[in-house]
Amino acid sequence: VTGRSDRIDRIVGLEMGADDYVTKPLELRELVVRVKNLLWRIDLARQAQPHTQDYCYRFAGYCLNVSRHTLERDGEPIKLTRAEYEMLVAFVTNPGEILSRERLLRMLSARRVENPDLRTVDVLIRRLRHKLSADLLVTQHGEGYFLAADVC
Repeated sequence: VTGRSDRIDRIVGLEMGADDYVTKPLELRELVVRVKNLLWRIDLARQAQPHTQDYCYRFAGYCLNVSRHTLERDGEPIKLTRAEYEMLVAFVTNPGEILSRERLLRMLSARRVENPDLRTVDVLIRRLRHKLSADLLVTQHGEGYFLAADVC
């Protein structure tokens, strides 16, 4: 909840991994409904996921632990926002496959806005390249992006 209602503030907030963006003044009942809906979606997502014990996707020296929502390299944690984590999951679960910006945007559950901006994907790719080896996420011009690493 914020007092900032400019369009750019909303976009930046969502790009940084916010699930929703509510501005003041707000209706308390609306806020309660939004929170309940979010908790319901989280519960559905958890029920849909198979219960695995600390499953890690390993690629290029990294370990993405989908049970704990963590990323490590050589035992050192790498901090990711929720949106960055979800995008990385999209890549490791589709290794070597070119993912279009539109498809990536649909795969990100954090993107619950009426008019999603495809530039959001570009921003997240840039941030992931900064946190990972820059050459791991490759741009296929006119098509999308892919993870250039073997995943096991």
